[in-house]
Amino acid sequence: MKKIILVISLLLLVVACTTDASSNSDSNNNNTSPNQQVTGSASNDLLSDATYTSMRIELVYVEGFEPSQTAINNFVAFLEARTYKPNGITVEKREIPSPGNAPYTNTEIIAIEDANRTAYNTASQIAVWAFFADGASANDTSSGVVLGTAYRNTSFVIYEETIHGFSDSTFEPSRSLLETTVIMHEFGHILGLTNLGADVQSDHEDAEHPKHCDVASCLMYWSAETGDGIANLVSGGSAPQLDAQCIADLQANGGK
Repeated sequence: MKKIILVISLLLLVVACTTDASSNSDSNNNNTSPNQQVTGSASNDLLSDATYTSMRIELVYVEGFEPSQTAINNFVAFLEARTYKPNGITVEKREIPSPGNAPYTNTEIIAIEDANRTAYNTASQIAVWAFFADGASANDTSSGVVLGTAYRNTSFVIYEETIHGFSDSTFEPSRSLLETTVIMHEFGHILGLTNLGADVQSDHEDAEHPKHCDVASCLMYWSAETGDGIANLVSGGSAPQLDAQCIADLQANGGK
């Protein structure tokens, strides 16, 4: 299959992603277990200021695979627009050596987090782990690739090497645009979308693609069926946004 065909199938609105509802938590570790729960279970904590009034994002990347500052800025703007954190949202970037075992299984991604994560929830601050990997997902197939996975309640991985392969060339989106789209989509799952912790206020979960919105123009749509989706994705040089129904779900669970 030619690369441009993959681009059309993978980048349309949502981009290829997975959500992993297993927590793989250590219930005996009182310091880390609140950050090792199922995806979507921290939806209200992330959205509201009832318990946590600030958010700390520990952004860790392998050397050579740092996300663009534009994508990071867009991510923070997305969070500020949808969450109540009056004491602020901070991003702390850190580089680590390559783990050297790509392609990565979900189990290996979890092990990398457990070995390198330093930021966990405090009394008033919720912590998030974001890892930008130097290899592909072991779940890639001949017909599609995984660009990101939300796998715990405050953890997600972006397969940055794969993103490099599908951006910044002719007929491909800019890297920062693709990064922005994948990051916001995966964090949408962590915020509980769609029907993954933030209860749906209307019937808009895609029956054929659970935990995704059925509105084709929404950030949380699983994919688009035709090449028209590419034009929608890059229109105006910005990533797709949440539709009104997804925003209503977040607002009903404590968000903006």
